[in-house]
Amino acid sequence: MVSGKVAFVLGGGGVLGAVQVGMLRAVLERGIRPDLVVGTSIGAINGAIIAADVDRSLERLEEAWTSREARAITTGMGLRPGRAHVMSTEPLRRMLAYGLVGATAFEDLEIEFRCCAASVERAAEHWFDSGPLVPAVLASAALPGLFPAVRIGDEHFVDGGIVNSIPVGQAADAGATDIYVMQVGRIEHALTPPRNQFENARVAFEISRRHRFARDSAALAAGTRMHVLPTGTASPKENRVSRNLSPAALRRRMATAYGAASAYLDREDEPGGAAAERAVD
Repeated sequence: MVSGKVAFVLGGGGVLGAVQVGMLRAVLERGIRPDLVVGTSIGAINGAIIAADVDRSLERLEEAWTSREARAITTGMGLRPGRAHVMSTEPLRRMLAYGLVGATAFEDLEIEFRCCAASVERAAEHWFDSGPLVPAVLASAALPGLFPAVRIGDEHFVDGGIVNSIPVGQAADAGATDIYVMQVGRIEHALTPPRNQFENARVAFEISRRHRFARDSAALAAGTRMHVLPTGTASPKENRVSRNLSPAALRRRMATAYGAASAYLDREDEPGGAAAERAVD
């Protein structure tokens, strides 16, 4: 049984974030609704759409993920090279304009929402929770090298996944007692030593990502219930970006995550189930 303040925490992970649509369906089908939505990177995009209108969020997310704008990003049709990036944020902006059902500020949202970005000038984690919505979400999702940094005020911001990829601590700080973690699957599989120069960077980032999540999870207050929803992926190979670019692949990821999350939530309802195991002593 869910009690207290419920938070949905949506982690970063680019195109792998399609799994969050399947997870959301599983959670909403069981009557679980958020009091707070917290997101980073692609989780900020999905999370803002959820927070705008929970009841219509599934429909809008499914359409957004299979839209022309999504295809422009995944196929490279949105390429607009600059000196420090290769893609324009316009496809993301258009996806948000559709999904946010007219909301332009955090204060317009149905549900409390927060998103994380990394300040370039301060080299620091920054949380947005008020004011203009779209620039903040675009800042949270501004993956360096892919999208340009987003200027807000006198600062430039880039992808929040650099500083806090799965922000369970922020949800707890906001008073959440039931935290549903919608991660993208990478933390489900053990890391292996890098075999080439590209893998050096990937493994280094994964160590940082997982260390922060583990540390913040261990620091949750006594009695906090954390539900880490599974994606249903069988191996790290299934998380390769190249395998998750087509509309068919994205729909398959949504369906697999829905099945895995549904099974997990069903087990939670059993005596001594997963929720009891993850409750912080």
